[in-house]
Order: sequence, then structure tokens, then C-alpha cells
Amino acid sequence: MAQLRQEVDPSEVGLDAKALVRLDQHVAHLVDEGRLPGFLVAVARGGRVAHLTTHGHRDIAAGLPVTPDTMWRIYSMTKPFTSVAALMLVEEGRLSLDDPVAAHLPAFADQRVHVSGSGADMTTRPVEQPVLVRHLMTHTAGLTFAFYHCHPVDALYREAGLESAVLPGSDLAETVEAYARLPLQFEPGTQWNYSVATNVLGRIIEVVSGQPLDTFLTERIFRPLGLPDAGFQVDGEQAGRLAELYGDTDDGGLEPIPGLPLSGRPRFLSGSGGMVATAYDIHRFTELLRRRGELDGTRLLRPDTVDLMTRNHLPGGADLRTVGSRPAHDEPGNDGVGFGLGVSVVIAPERTQAPSGLGTYGWSGVATTTFWVDPSRDLTVQFLTQVRPRRSLKLYPDLKRLVHEAVMD
Repeated sequence: MAQLRQEVDPSEVGLDAKALVRLDQHVAHLVDEGRLPGFLVAVARGGRVAHLTTHGHRDIAAGLPVTPDTMWRIYSMTKPFTSVAALMLVEEGRLSLDDPVAAHLPAFADQRVHVSGSGADMTTRPVEQPVLVRHLMTHTAGLTFAFYHCHPVDALYREAGLESAVLPGSDLAETVEAYARLPLQFEPGTQWNYSVATNVLGRIIEVVSGQPLDTFLTERIFRPLGLPDAGFQVDGEQAGRLAELYGDTDDGGLEPIPGLPLSGRPRFLSGSGGMVATAYDIHRFTELLRRRGELDGTRLLRPDTVDLMTRNHLPGGADLRTVGSRPAHDEPGNDGVGFGLGVSVVIAPERTQAPSGLGTYGWSGVATTTFWVDPSRDLTVQFLTQVRPRRSLKLYPDLKRLVHEAVMD
């Protein structure tokens, strides 16, 4: 069975073992306090895993520990996989970043954008330019999520039954058509709003490739890279390795909550957040990106395509906090951070909430999973647990600070 293993001593790759112990101790304290069930953290430099720690439980009630082969719901960390899939089609000439979305999904023709008002009193107008594929990949399309509760269009998503971003009982095609019937929050390409856009991108992949999203990702990414557990469902022996999903309680504890229905092939294939994976799978994917599109002799993307993916594409070179359209994005963690084609990108290290190298890129998932690649330090990092908190754990800045302290050269 493929599982992640430590390959070298930290000192061999310029990392301070004592600082990495402090990293473990910091997160283990959250487990001891009952704020996390358990976790896995891995730090690799130059492609070699120099630090790997598991601690706590993947299932508290059953007493099952976190192990290197534990499977995790990675939620929004699915987005970079979907983005890589779309860029493969771009390289093949079957898709262009400047294609109007309506060229592949006719339901997006004649889109309208919010002007004023709400509900029955909402005023809209035709868009000045169509939504493009690049707008989906940069979250500048004007789409949204129902759970924001800070714009009249958010309310329309809730009224349409899209509270969890999926139309109940529907597949990807039907859900994306529901998105298309709703107005945009803003003119495409002018603002940033994290949204359902990558689900639309996933549907475009299906239309262009002629394959279901899970089939395309399996045949073109998972198998070629040797990702044995990555996918959209959990079958057979995998079920025993899947971590329980938890939420936080009013008294600061944890309680199990329903997670993605991963047993059997899901009807709704979410390119935004439907995947499950192990640390081994994620390590190999991040290594593909660090190596600019190639791993162990398998090339999925050209180096210049990965460079394009991991470069800031926000209007005017702004960061997420400056160009974010909603109050939900006006937070310190967005200072100095731009957005590429499916990943965040550090553009001003001096303004980031935690120490970060220029050009560091990555993304996180709602169950408190994250990865980042720091090209300037030849570093890849991943952190995995399974908690969907109602309140921020403020964990990621501490992780980045503690990893930064471990880098000796």
C-alpha cells in the first residue's frame, strides 16, 4: 500500500528538527484541548519528505488513530486538481482561457448582472462582456455562494435551493444550469468573489472531453501520477481509513457531523470540493506543481503553463483583500495574497499575516486541510485534519510561522 514516509533527516535538507518539534507540539496542544481530533503534517524540501507527524484520532469514538494512510475529505483542495485538468485541455487546444463559458455551456448566454435592490425589487442589466473560462479559474466571474449572506444575489442562490452549492437530487450538469439562471454579482473580470465557479469549470471539462469529471481526472491525473486513493468516492477497505468529520460545539468541544456521501459514486461530481485523498496523494500532486508539471518522468503540463497557473491574475495585480467584492474577504489573511488559476499566490510577503516567500502558492479546504508550495525555498507543506469549525481556529498563520522558523537556509 502506498503511503507517505519520511525520507531524510531534516538537517540534510536545511531544516531545524527542534523547530519542527515545536510545530508538532503546537498542533498537538489543540488535540489535547479537544479542539482537533487528530492531524497529519508533512514538510518536504527538494521533493524529499523531511518531517512527517501523525497525532490523535481519525475517529475518536472508535479509538482509531491518524495514520499515514488515513483518507481525508479535502473539499476545496479539489479546485487545484480541477484547474490542472482544465489547463491540460488548454494545452491540447481543446479549450482556451478566453473562451466564453457560453460557447461550451449555452445556458450562460445572455447573462445579467445585479445593479440594485433585492428579491422581487432587484434590478439587473445585461453583462458588458461574457463570463470567460479564465474568470471561472480566478473567481472573478461574478458567481457566489449561498452561505455568504452579504449580497442580494446570495439570497437568490438560497431561494433556488443552492444552500450547499448543489441543487438537491441533481447532477453537475443540472446544478450548473441552475447557477446560469441567476444574475451575477458584478461585471465579469472586475472583482474577486470565491464561489461555485470551479463547479462550472468541472462541467466544461466534461463537455469538452466527453467524459464525466471523475473519469477524466482518474484517467488523466490520478493514474498517471500514481495517486492510488484520490477520487470522489470511498470503496472497500478505504472506508476503514476515512477520517470522521467533526464540527465544534458551543463549549469548545467536537462532535461528529455529516460529511460528503463518499460511499458509491456520487450523483453530483463537484470540481469545487468533492475529492478525498491521502497525504501520499497530496504530496505527489504538490510535487507535480513544484516541479512545474512533471513527476517521475510523467509530464502533465508544460513549465510555462504551471508558471501561468501560479501567477497572480487579479485585476490590476491587486490582492484578495483589495479586490474582494464581499465583506467575507476583508480579513487580514488576505493581505498580500493574490490569486492565480485555481490557487492563491503570495504577491507581497511583507504584508502577509504569516511569513511567506514571494510566489508561495496553495489552497485550503473547509475541513481545515491545507497545502502550500514555496518555490523560493523549494518547500512543500501539507496539513490534514477533519474539522469544519464555526469559528476560525486561526491555525494556518501559526503553521506557516512555525515552518518558516524551521528553515535554516
